[in-house]
Amino acid sequence: MIDPIAIIKKYYDENSELYHILVTHSKEVTEKALKIVDAHPELGADRQFVEEGAMLHDIGIFKTSASGISCDGDKPYICHGYLGSELLQAEGLPRHALVAERHTGTGLSLKQIIEQNLPVPHRDMRPVSIEEQIICFADKFFSKTHLGEERDFEQARRKLEKFGEESLNQFDKWGKMFL
Repeated sequence: MIDPIAIIKKYYDENSELYHILVTHSKEVTEKALKIVDAHPELGADRQFVEEGAMLHDIGIFKTSASGISCDGDKPYICHGYLGSELLQAEGLPRHALVAERHTGTGLSLKQIIEQNLPVPHRDMRPVSIEEQIICFADKFFSKTHLGEERDFEQARRKLEKFGEESLNQFDKWGKMFL
């Protein structure tokens, strides 16, 4: 068992606005992800790992530029997944690193990365394990700019339109599995 908050505190000042945004958002995602795990024991998801992974999925945001959520890094926001993955790999947490890398949109296929000319490494970054899929799905219901507000399914789905049909189809599939 790991302490996600202790890991977050290694990279974030706990008195900062960004720490507050990250931890609040991560707790919202964690709560929804755990509700999915509890409602679907048939999926066999590792509850403890889902809790840890959901808390750490956005750890890389501080390395990106997103003034609306107090991020003053130098990379585009879409890079936060693989940047967080690198941090978690360095922490010796390879499974958690995969959650961070694979949660953007409904995951990014190599085809999407190339066709949309995304500034991320050219490799498949789609969720594979059931835990990765649950966390990725739960994340789509919460924003970091409207803390405390949960989107409904249709609102979350609309936010994915920019990622294309592949993402929308995956989200719909998860909706049938998890809701």
